[in-house]
Amino acid sequence: MKTRAAVLREMGLPAPFAESRPLRITELDLAPPGPGEVLVKMIAAGLCHSDLSVITGVRPRPLPMALGHEASAKVLEVGAGVTHVRPGQTVVLVFVPSCGHCTPCMEGRPALCEPGAQANAQGEILGGGRRLSSSEGAVNHHCGVSAFADHAVVSARSCIPIDDTIDPVLAAVFGCAVLTGVGAVVNTGKVTAGASALIVGLGGVGLSALLGAVASGAQPLVAVDVHPQKLELALSLGATHAVNAKDPDAVAKIREATRGGADYAFEFAGAVPAMELAYAATRRGGTTVTAGLPHPDARWALQQLSLTAEERTIKGSYIGSCIPARDVPRYIGLYSHGRLPVDRLLGQQLKLDDINAGFDTLAGGSGLRDLIVF
Repeated sequence: MKTRAAVLREMGLPAPFAESRPLRITELDLAPPGPGEVLVKMIAAGLCHSDLSVITGVRPRPLPMALGHEASAKVLEVGAGVTHVRPGQTVVLVFVPSCGHCTPCMEGRPALCEPGAQANAQGEILGGGRRLSSSEGAVNHHCGVSAFADHAVVSARSCIPIDDTIDPVLAAVFGCAVLTGVGAVVNTGKVTAGASALIVGLGGVGLSALLGAVASGAQPLVAVDVHPQKLELALSLGATHAVNAKDPDAVAKIREATRGGADYAFEFAGAVPAMELAYAATRRGGTTVTAGLPHPDARWALQQLSLTAEERTIKGSYIGSCIPARDVPRYIGLYSHGRLPVDRLLGQQLKLDDINAGFDTLAGGSGLRDLIVF
C-alpha cells in the first residue's frame, strides 16, 4: 500500500524550517506486516526535540529517514503470532521496542533493550529490515515507529494497547513525553513525598516530569527555564518556585528555596550548562538525574571529589526507566483520575503538511507540545 510520510533526506538545513523544508511530504510504498508486526493508521504524533535533533544533525541517523516517534494509532492488521493487540484497537507507540529476551529485558529494564537499540540505530524495525521504500530504494524507520506518516508497519513490541478512557489524540504524548518525564521522577529518581525536587528545562518532557513530581508529593518543587511563560505555567501546575536559568543567582535562589539544595534534581534541557546548574543545585547526599540528549561530543567537567565527600548520585534516565506495558496504562489512569493533567501541556494541532513550521515553533522553545493530527 501507499503512505504519505515526512521524510528527511539531509540533516543540518538552516532555520526557518518552513523555508528550508528539511522534511518533505513523500508518497512511499509500505510493505504489509510480517510475523510479529502490525499495520497501524496514525491518529496523532507529537513533535519532540528528539526529532528536531535528527533534523539539525545533533543526533545523526541513517538517511533517508521517515521521522516521528511519539504517537497514537489504530490497529488495522496484525501479522502472524501477534496476540496482545487486535484490529480496531487503539495503541500508544513506544520508541524502543523490547525483545523480552536480552539481559536488560530479563532484568526488567526494557528501555535498555539491546536488539531494540540496535534496530533503532540502523533505521530498522525490531526483527530486522525496513518496510518503507520509494523509487530510489529503502527508507529508514525512526525509532521503529516513523510516526509522521498516514500509516506505518511497526513491531508488535512497539504497541501498547489502551482503553477508551482517554482522548486518542492526547494519548500520543504518553508514548514519549509522559513516559520519559514522569518515569524519570517515579522510576529513576524514586522521589518520595515531602522531598524537595528541581526540574530544569520545561519542554514537553520537563513539564511531564513536573506533573509527576507534583503527583509524588515533592515539596518544595522548583521549576527552571529561560522562558517566562513556561515558568508561569509551571507555577500553575504545582511548582512552588520558579527561577529563570538566565538569572546569575539562579543556583543560590534554588538552594535557598530548597533549604540547602534539592534532594532530587532533574535535567531535561539536553545542554551542558543545564546539567551543571542541576548538579550545583543538588544537596549533599542528593540525586541528580538527566534525561537530556545533548550532542554526542558534549562533555561535562565534574568535580569528582563531590561524589565522594558529599555522597552524591548521578543517574541517567532513558524513556523514564519505564516498563511500557506497565507504565502507559498507569499514567493514563492517573490522568483519568485528575492526578496528571497532561492535557494542559498540549499546544497546536497541525496538519502533516505544516510539519516544518511546527519544528520552527519547537526550536524557538516557547511553545507547548504540538501534535500532528491525522
